[in-house]
Formats: sequence, C-alpha cells, structure tokens
Amino acid sequence: MSDPAPLFAALDATWPAARQFSLPPWKIREGRDGGKRVTAAEASEDASAEDIAAAEQAMTALGQPCLFTLRGASGPLDALLAERGYRLSDPTLIRTCPLAVLLHQHPPPVSAFTVWEPLQIMRDIWAEGGIGPDRIAVMERVAGAKTGLFGRSANKPAGVGFVALSGDTAVVHAFEVRDTARRLGTARNMMLAAAHWAAARGAQTMALAVTESNLAANSLYESMGLTTVSRYHYRIKE
Repeated sequence: MSDPAPLFAALDATWPAARQFSLPPWKIREGRDGGKRVTAAEASEDASAEDIAAAEQAMTALGQPCLFTLRGASGPLDALLAERGYRLSDPTLIRTCPLAVLLHQHPPPVSAFTVWEPLQIMRDIWAEGGIGPDRIAVMERVAGAKTGLFGRSANKPAGVGFVALSGDTAVVHAFEVRDTARRLGTARNMMLAAAHWAAARGAQTMALAVTESNLAANSLYESMGLTTVSRYHYRIKE
C-alpha cells in the first residue's frame, strides 16, 4: 500500500478511542484505559516544543500519561520528544495481505469460531493476557461489522481475538493464545476463521498490527502471506 493513511484510518475505526478531538497539529485521544493505541496523541505534521507542551497539558487534563504515537521511521518530532525525555516504546509493524491469499484454506472442524457477544470463556482468556473490561469496551465501541474469534485446540479453549471491518479492510486485534495451546495451530486457525468471516462480508484485505519484538507472531503472519507495509512506535514519559 503506497499511501498508508487509509490503513491507519482503518486501525482507528476498528479500535476506536472513547473520544478524540483536534488540537492542531495534534489529534488527542481519550483512551479510558483501553491501551496505548486509543490513548496516544498523534501529530498531522512536525510539531514544536510549544506544541508538545500543549498536547501534554491536554493529556494531563484527561488524566492520561503523556504518550505520543509516530508513524514510520524517526524524524524531527521523534528526535524532539527524545530530547524531552520520552523513551521509545513498542515499535510496531502493520502487516497486510489480499484476503484471497487466506481463503484457499479452512480451519479444521470445531477449531475456530466467530462469536459476538464474547462468551465468558473468551473474556477469561483475554483477561489472562491482560485484556480486561476496558479493552473489551473498545471492541464494543466499534460501529461497523465485528466479531470475536474463539479458538480451540486439543478439545480445550485455547485462544481469542477480535476482527472488525472498515470499508473493504478487515483488521484483526486483541489476539491472545494460552501458553498451553501455543504451537498447536490455534492462531493460524483463528486467522483463517477471521478471513472467511470477513470475505463473506465483502472485505478484500486483511490487516493487523504486531510489535516487532513478537517474533513468534511475526513468523506466523509472514508464513501466511501478511507482509509489512508500514510501521509506528510510541514515545512515552514515565
């Protein structure tokens, strides 16, 4: 994707902040403990030290940490934030593939399901991975087509995820596989279930965000044909 803007818009639409408003050059997000992506301020252009101070004031007024998200590689704003004591956090890759790449396979019977509203066991598995009610509230805010993913391996509950549509792009979020179910195909089966669910609703592209440090997930997604098309990272002041 030559222009990543529509992809970032899809990420926002399928994992929305509780509220956001413009404070030029910033987009300020109110996250309500929904995680970094729905909390971080984002600039539409390079910002000055005075602009940063204004964003800090706005985030503090919301009771949130001072946190910024920056697309692509380092630039002037990234350097300015580093000089002001903001540390680098969670370099993240955005991976996509044409949905058709995933549709030649189906998950084995009773290995992966699409379910909405989430079952209690799904909430439990999310909670085990640190995805609690505040992040499930993010899923509930999504206005478009959406569903939960529930994976089973060895006849036991094994994993969960969430997928939602923005235009013709399906974006996967909140993937969590229990430690006891890793390397059993749980994540692959849930991805295939997500692909078929999305295709039935007219989607053409699959997308997701994954931290660079998650080597196992990146290896899986690479093997399934999802390639890196953009990236972002955070700067946070403790």
